Amino acid sequence: MPTSQYGANQVRAKTSEVKDYHYDDARPGKPLYLLIPGGLIALASLLLIVAVVWRTWFDESLDTSTGIVLVVLLAPFYIGGVFLFSYGYELYDIPRAIRLTAIIVFITLAAVVIVAVLFAVLGDLGGGSSRSSKKSSASRGSSSGGGSSNRGGFFNWIPIFINGPGRTQTITREVVREVPVETKPQSIACPYCGRQYIAEENKYACPSCGAATPENLKPS
Repeated sequence: MPTSQYGANQVRAKTSEVKDYHYDDARPGKPLYLLIPGGLIALASLLLIVAVVWRTWFDESLDTSTGIVLVVLLAPFYIGGVFLFSYGYELYDIPRAIRLTAIIVFITLAAVVIVAVLFAVLGDLGGGSSRSSKKSSASRGSSSGGGSSNRGGFFNWIPIFINGPGRTQTITREVVREVPVETKPQSIACPYCGRQYIAEENKYACPSCGAATPENLKPS
């Protein structure tokens, strides 16, 4: 089996060599049939791994155990795709293909770890500032001490101080007091003369004609 005369880092010359080898019918094998599918499998697997890592340790929409299982299942597909790519890229030279596979996988792993750490640090910084703003907003809201009203009563906020060794804790309880609603007597119209009067204040008799207040008009 022929050996490539270019190193893996000589991408332009190496790619031209692989293409020339592939289209030369006098040489055995077609390296592009390994290189292209292997590269696509590796890229697809890597994207899925990154998505799983993001949803597990950053977005937290996946359970940690589920994320680990998915990463373990996807890792062989990624490594296998990288090896197929390297095997075609190195023109069927197995030792050089294994070495290139190890280099690519190591660099990818290092890049994923670096990106994960950066996202974690930036996320903690953003979360810390957000939590600080929320705490300041909550303290401003509690210091304003505005009461709230409700139908049929009002709220009083009673602070209760609990003193312990070395600390003081404030508990706020909500107390509801019912406010009695006074009802004003309603006036009625005399069915005989039409005079408006309040039955209770006039001893249930019309002040004009003296007619007694009918039973159906007396307040219950």
